[in-house]
Amino acid sequence: MHPESTSEYLNHECFCITLDREALCRALEKEVGDDQFCEMFIRTRPHLFSNVPVFLSASDVDEMLRTVQLIEAVTRLPAYQEVSLSWAPQIARRELGPRGAFMGYDFHLAAEGPKLIEINTNAGGAFLNALLARAQRACCPQIEVEMARSGADDFDASVLRMFESEWKLQHRDGRPRRVAIIDERPNEQYLYPEFLLAQRFFIRHGIDAIVADAEELRYENGKLLVGEQVIDLIYNRLVDFALERPEYSALRRAYIDDTVVLTPNPRVHSIFADKRNLVLLSDQVALRSFGLSPEQLAVLAQAPRTVLVDHESATQLWENRKTLFFKPAGGYGGKAVYRGDKVTKGVWAQIIRGGYVAQEFASPGERIIKLDGTIEKRKADIRLYVYDGKLLLTAARIYQGQTTNFRTPGGGFAPVFVIRG
Repeated sequence: MHPESTSEYLNHECFCITLDREALCRALEKEVGDDQFCEMFIRTRPHLFSNVPVFLSASDVDEMLRTVQLIEAVTRLPAYQEVSLSWAPQIARRELGPRGAFMGYDFHLAAEGPKLIEINTNAGGAFLNALLARAQRACCPQIEVEMARSGADDFDASVLRMFESEWKLQHRDGRPRRVAIIDERPNEQYLYPEFLLAQRFFIRHGIDAIVADAEELRYENGKLLVGEQVIDLIYNRLVDFALERPEYSALRRAYIDDTVVLTPNPRVHSIFADKRNLVLLSDQVALRSFGLSPEQLAVLAQAPRTVLVDHESATQLWENRKTLFFKPAGGYGGKAVYRGDKVTKGVWAQIIRGGYVAQEFASPGERIIKLDGTIEKRKADIRLYVYDGKLLLTAARIYQGQTTNFRTPGGGFAPVFVIRG
């Protein structure tokens, strides 16, 4: 049986590998140093983790990595940057050095191979998924071997190198003394447990760290502060990618003045994650004009074709809407995303006002689960967490409905096991 057939078979027939939730809780509580962590933050999120892993063939993983590494090479081309920055906010025009912590490349697994559907600059879930991968239990020897191979044992070392690299790329010496993990009202965010894991990660490696609301930041005398604490580096989880809200003016000024290292930053988002960039990355004519070889063009030919929505294209897009997804250019987390066959006239009027792209529909992968003894189908996305073209971790998200939502019984983050033959 070929690896591809093996992984597909296991995704449809393997129910014996399950999440050891008690082991996961023990690991999380040890990591954070709080024996109430699971009670407070995990059991209140019953669909954060799926009970089952997703299986991938080694060839699919290799193909996804080739796509990622080629995209990262393309984004460094002056011709690509000129176009992608033409629709970017002014704050994104300045190059300060960082390449973006925890880049997330999301794929659907179609019959003909992986399809890149989205790029995210502040992809959540990496710290959670690293522990999740260690909390699985197997009931067959063959898969136990694959689980051992698929561990995330070097995750911490790779992540530490990533943040140290971001620091040095912005021409800083040594290491940051204090890191702030920031978001809007972080303790109200669904992934708040991950912020606490990130905080403990930095502290464990000798770097002071706090979790803070971006509104708490103050900029005084050339220093970015939370309370009286000076912040050297920010792990940025905000979705105001251009720092436009008045509440974030302190962070904006500190970033413009180069007094804080911000990762990911507005430039990284504009070059990678603005959905309009998918237009470029799926346009063979544009890619050829950037100087890509026929072999490189073939790699990116798998990306679902994406086009800008405007009044000129509206009629044709409406007629073909059942084969399309509509996404806001600056969107995130599946918000305001519409599957074409669900679009009403009222929603369509909103879409054609501008700011949307239309992407060819690419079917997600499928994972069969058992829920209370009943066999049920679920969708599965694959996410590669990447830094500077290097893989940090592979994870999956199992869900029902239009997009990943962490509300699906039996769904949530799932570890990925790679079948090598």
